[in-house]
Order: sequence, then C-alpha cells, then structure tokens
Amino acid sequence: MDPRRALGAAGESLAAAWYEEHGFEVLERNWRRREGEIDLIVRRGRLVVFCEVKTRRGSRYGTGAEAVVVPKQRRIRRLATRWLSELTPAVGRDRVEVRFDVAEVTGHSVSVIEDAF
Repeated sequence: MDPRRALGAAGESLAAAWYEEHGFEVLERNWRRREGEIDLIVRRGRLVVFCEVKTRRGSRYGTGAEAVVVPKQRRIRRLATRWLSELTPAVGRDRVEVRFDVAEVTGHSVSVIEDAF
C-alpha cells in the first residue's frame, strides 16, 4: 500500500476509535460516490456526524482543519445530503440532527473539531 494511503487509513481508524470511545456508532467509513467521499459517518442518538479526517505527520504543512477549504466543505455537504436521502430508512431523516466535524490526527493524537463548518 502507498505510504500516504496507509497513513490516511491509520488516521481514519484512530478517529473512528475516538468516536466509539465517546459513545458514537460508526455507520460508514469511506462512503464513496462519483462526486467524492465522506471519511466517517457516525451516530449517537439523533445526532449524525459527517467527519473529514486529516492525518499529518507533523504541522510543517499546516493543520488538518486548514486543508478543509470551502469547496471541500461544499462537497461534503452535498454528499451528506445524498447519504441522508439514500439511507433514510436506516437513520430516520426527519428525526436526525446533523453536524460536520474535522478530525485532525497527528501521530497517535486525535483532535476532533466539532461543528467545524
């Protein structure tokens, strides 16, 4: 596996574990459609979180959150709308609250920015 992909997959696993430790159920990992991908979709009660995971070896190139620019945010919002419309029976669209997070992973440290955009 490409070292960058391996780093990203490891970061996503750490972020998923963080959510599980905080009482969330992981519904999807790397949910893909032609328009893009959502790294993590998690749920706790009525709250459904769409999370972009950014894994870094260090801060030399900026933080993970800085990499989630407005076009990326728009794409994630569109994909979230599509996910909700496709999977409504499993979640119950009328009864959910939606939040968009960014998980920054550096080494073994996970920092989740809740309601990032």
